[in-house]
Amino acid sequence: MGQLSASSRVAIVGGAGKIGRLLADRLVEQGTAAVPLARRDVQLEALAVAGGDPRRLDIEHAGVDDFVAAFEGCDAVVFTAGGGADGNAGRKQTVDLGGSLKSIAAAELSGIRRFVQVSAIGVDAPADASRGEAWVAYVEAKREADSALRASGLAWTILRPGRLTDDAPTGLVELGPDVGPGAIPRDDVAALIAACLADPATALHQWEVVGGTTSIEDAIVAHAHR
Repeated sequence: MGQLSASSRVAIVGGAGKIGRLLADRLVEQGTAAVPLARRDVQLEALAVAGGDPRRLDIEHAGVDDFVAAFEGCDAVVFTAGGGADGNAGRKQTVDLGGSLKSIAAAELSGIRRFVQVSAIGVDAPADASRGEAWVAYVEAKREADSALRASGLAWTILRPGRLTDDAPTGLVELGPDVGPGAIPRDDVAALIAACLADPATALHQWEVVGGTTSIEDAIVAHAHR
């Protein structure tokens, strides 16, 4: 499925988000070039200071050709963008779904095979309408984006974390096709993404993940090296 080398470049769609920033930091620390994508000058400046090679991309308004340009020279794509928790149902379609679809198309056009997508736990189940229109739109957008990625010809990995927190990372997870509800620090999600990028055996796997008692490395071995 194509293992990334030390000279690899990883485009991060949603690079200014919390997970995107944490992932960029981890990639830079391990010597992999991080290419976080963001739309605002202040975001791009902060990402450059942190050691990445940021590029401008407005997920909602850019076309597939713009995504292709942003991915130039990259060897893998991580989609970790989200429309936020502002209750705007429309942004779930334009960011969580539309952004993913354009990223998938651009990766295929660019000849980039490796693609890791951050989704959400439990989105295959019907959305709880009592939580509001935006929640239903979010669940449906994530579900459709995951389906589109699975149907692509890419070497994909889909990660579906539980409730995200800003707690300190533990490096310990519960990982599997269906793990049930739970929380996980964003930094542990970033570490899991980096570990998946480094291990080609994680391609063509979809996992839910929450905090647990197993190291990320051991969890990957248990589920990807069977």
